[in-house]
Amino acid sequence: MDLDTLRHSCSHIMAQAVKELYPEVKLAIGPSIEDGFYYDFDKRDPFVPDDLTRIEEKMKEIIKKDLPFEKDHWDKDKALKYFKNHQEIYKLELIEALGDEMVFIYKTGNEFIDLCKGPHLASTGQVKAFKLLSIAGAYWRGDEKKTMLQRIYGTCFENKDELKNYLIRLEEAKRRDHRKLGSVLGLFEMSPEMGAGLVLYHPKGAVLRTLIEDFEKSEHRKRGYQLVIGPHILKSDIWVRSGHYDYYKENMYIFKVEDQEYAVKPMNCPAHIMVYKSTTRSYRDLPLRFFELGTVYRQEKSGVLHGLLRVRGFTQDDAHIFCAEDTLKSEIKDIIDFVIETMNVFGFKEWHIELSTRPEKSIGTDADWHKATNALTESLKEKEMKFDINEGDGAFYGPKIDIKLKDAMGRLWQCATIQCDFALPERFDLKYISTEGKQKRPIMLHRVLLGSLERFIGALIEHYAGALPVWLSPVQVQIVPVTENHHEYAKVLKKVLDAEEIRTGIDLRSEKVGYKIREAVVQKAPYILVIGQKEVDGCCISVRSERGEQKGKIVGDVKVADFIKQVSEDVLYKK
Repeated sequence: MDLDTLRHSCSHIMAQAVKELYPEVKLAIGPSIEDGFYYDFDKRDPFVPDDLTRIEEKMKEIIKKDLPFEKDHWDKDKALKYFKNHQEIYKLELIEALGDEMVFIYKTGNEFIDLCKGPHLASTGQVKAFKLLSIAGAYWRGDEKKTMLQRIYGTCFENKDELKNYLIRLEEAKRRDHRKLGSVLGLFEMSPEMGAGLVLYHPKGAVLRTLIEDFEKSEHRKRGYQLVIGPHILKSDIWVRSGHYDYYKENMYIFKVEDQEYAVKPMNCPAHIMVYKSTTRSYRDLPLRFFELGTVYRQEKSGVLHGLLRVRGFTQDDAHIFCAEDTLKSEIKDIIDFVIETMNVFGFKEWHIELSTRPEKSIGTDADWHKATNALTESLKEKEMKFDINEGDGAFYGPKIDIKLKDAMGRLWQCATIQCDFALPERFDLKYISTEGKQKRPIMLHRVLLGSLERFIGALIEHYAGALPVWLSPVQVQIVPVTENHHEYAKVLKKVLDAEEIRTGIDLRSEKVGYKIREAVVQKAPYILVIGQKEVDGCCISVRSERGEQKGKIVGDVKVADFIKQVSEDVLYKK
């Protein structure tokens, strides 16, 4: 059975149930989506969780009746008359947009009619396992200027076992939710007072981010990249020349200073281009690799913002490589290797690759697009890497490779991107002197490894369920003295560990030791050192670990020096 057909049919059953329970509700649309379906409704009073239970029970009644799904087609006048009589204003708008086309409808028995091309199941009785999941708001046709509708999400599977397994995975995903864990672990917050889609890193979150940044700077220097830093705003003239003004303006923050228009950068590439243009370049200089941890800002609609995964201000590990055509493929393959090595360091061992081709709105010649697409395609094939084609989803200036990492739950996260660009070097008249002493045009590769640091940190948190590897843990060792009598020894121990550059916390609160240990466990501390009188008298420590990664390692009563030796190995990232 086709899951899309099953889920789309289930969305129609839900719409029928809602209309039977709440006749005044107006229907919008109800497609199948990945892992489920939804339907949008216009209801004066908001749905509440208890309503989902009522709707589910009504759906079960409809399924039990085993009503047939029957497809029919009406002329436009008949459809308009029917849906106007039933005051279905959203269906009328959809029909008006069809032009002179025939209108397809589906009847569920004789009890429910909906505008739809299908396909659907033969009858409602074929739905065996479904669950309504949540309620959310959604603007009609995704336009924030239009009516806010209520969207009910659900899922549907061929049998109850598949549904049960999915719901278990869903609960596990909730447990790993980076928004919840980010707050519990004191990593970051996103407050309406500061503005939607803007991230405030707390001390521990700043430590995590700095560790990632320091790792990236070190690895880039090893591979011949030069660090650059561009301004956060540029005159609009630059964005007009690059094409962003024409192709990306709706996502940019634009303002005026002394009658001169500026834009907050949504991309880092124009500044890197200006670095290239700052002096005469020779073939001996190429390839030139510029790297920046560049913070950019984009106008994202509030409805799509989602924790760290979709924000308005974020930092990219952005690099631009300027090379000659004869080294283009080798540079692309080196980037692919760099991406894979980096993913392995952070514990991601699987990924999915897509090659995105020329979009409908783009710049550059057909010949250049062909060469750019071929270079990416051949690089992947020569690396013997499997990939899917994503037609028409390239950047406006060039095709791209997207490498999506797979987390512990098998979910894909968009991170690394490699874009091949012949167009911007042309627009900015970039040149280098060839071996023959002639001026030639370089090719530009845009690339990120982790992508947005914000999104990558969100992925890390969810991948590890907050229990980050020791080398990434903001607090690697938490010291828990049993009573105040043990505070002095605990403080001395902290100084010793700090001197060894082991990130150490200490809990000196007047709480029971069991409470403080539980708190350290909740905070995902890799090592917990409990300090009582035995440890003070023996100048040793008692090591606890709630982490599987420490099993078989140093736990129990040990000497401080032995503990430091073990932890000093753990705090280094492993390739």
